[in-house]
Amino acid sequence: MDSTVTTGTNEKVWGGGNQPLNASYGKLMMWFFLVSDALTFSGFLAAYGFSRFKFIESWPIADEVFTHIPFFHGNFPMYYVAFMTFILIMSSVTMVLAVDAGHKMKKNAVIWYLFLTVIGGAIFVGSQAWEWATFINGDHGAVETRSGRILQFVNADTGERASLADFAKTLPTTRTQHENKNGLWFSDEGYMPSYSLAEVEAGLKEHSNIVVRTEDIHQEGERMGHKTVLSREASLEKIKDGKYVVEGANLIHNEYGNRLFADFFFFITGFHGFHVFSGVIFNLIIFFNVILGTYEKRGHYEMVEKVGLYWHFVDLVWVFVFTFFYLV
Repeated sequence: MDSTVTTGTNEKVWGGGNQPLNASYGKLMMWFFLVSDALTFSGFLAAYGFSRFKFIESWPIADEVFTHIPFFHGNFPMYYVAFMTFILIMSSVTMVLAVDAGHKMKKNAVIWYLFLTVIGGAIFVGSQAWEWATFINGDHGAVETRSGRILQFVNADTGERASLADFAKTLPTTRTQHENKNGLWFSDEGYMPSYSLAEVEAGLKEHSNIVVRTEDIHQEGERMGHKTVLSREASLEKIKDGKYVVEGANLIHNEYGNRLFADFFFFITGFHGFHVFSGVIFNLIIFFNVILGTYEKRGHYEMVEKVGLYWHFVDLVWVFVFTFFYLV
């Protein structure tokens, strides 16, 4: 009795032959990577959300942190972040157009749209680097108490944040003026602040229009958002709890509020920025390959589609990062 052995080489699986869902090996592997990467970002954002609501009283208000625009002075809350988001979303549109042009074998159109995508990604990465520098340097300054709370300063007449330079009084100190050959002097908190704690306290006493804004709920204060603006008497008493003068933000100190905010900001936006930078490099490589006619010779532009999947994922992640960090 004859027996026949049939193989599945010619059978269709899920309508895609030997390619499940009609996806090539390369695209399937890209999807596996994106799913695993999505889980990583989900873990970051879940941890951020937990910390955000656990320390809600000391968490910085985004509208008061991200208020800068390059080459402009003033208070522009979230304007530049919105611009960065718009640029990244538009780069996703140009990537879609590049993929569509590839399907139609329009080489020149692919080149043009990939070029625009690379420019958009480069603008975003550059903007994020500028935002990091601004966040690290700070612009107002604050005092950190022994308990780790942040004391900010407000002009009672205008209700606006006051910078240390507006009121801190320069006092004779034991600081030594160093030349480059002598190296740099660091204070106990790890860096050299522009003003000492004694200078800030002396300036606060001299300027009757400057008061302290704290994260603590205080009986002698007026609640603003989740911050409390203290009276003059309470401000002069509260400044005695000061331990460090803080300017800007790093992984240890944060003039804007809870230091976990700075930690998450650096890790999450840095991780995302690395993805965008990597995407710009990938797009550049494929851009030059398109110019050289590599994919024209292959008869398809699937590589453009694969990098397009990665780029859309990076854009989608930014929507969640933007929501968590800047809007919530």
